[in-house]
Amino acid sequence: MEPKLVKAFVIKARVDKPTFIGQDGKTGRRQLISIIDGELVGAALPISGTILPGGVDSQVVRPDGRAELSARYGIKLSDGRSFYIQNDGIRTVPPEYVSTVLSGGIAPSDVYYCCTKPEFEIYDESLSILKNRLFICYAVRYPDSIQLDYYMVVVE
Repeated sequence: MEPKLVKAFVIKARVDKPTFIGQDGKTGRRQLISIIDGELVGAALPISGTILPGGVDSQVVRPDGRAELSARYGIKLSDGRSFYIQNDGIRTVPPEYVSTVLSGGIAPSDVYYCCTKPEFEIYDESLSILKNRLFICYAVRYPDSIQLDYYMVVVE
């Protein structure tokens, strides 16, 4: 048996401009990005729904350009069920884009690495697959949105 990744679902979310908190040469740049709204479309998992208001992505962009990401948001499925996502990960950029991200800019999606490890909080046992499998997420950032491709590790 071999593990493989299967695309479980995709989230496309609108995000606000980063709120700048502070920056120094030791810690880096702290910023918060509000998650405005969005949609979830199922792939291997037959679910669909919307992102609930109030989510946020808390980021620290370190002096070397490596960003530590921690996003939290809720999902309301089209059938009324809901779940919560805590999505922590990293984004790295090549050296020539470090000054861009430290000034609050966005590097082109084809030059960075952005992967996260989501954890799910469920309120309905019919969503137990979210707790009983491992997931990873690959993210692509655009000026006012983000696409999150969630992959489930399956063993066949």
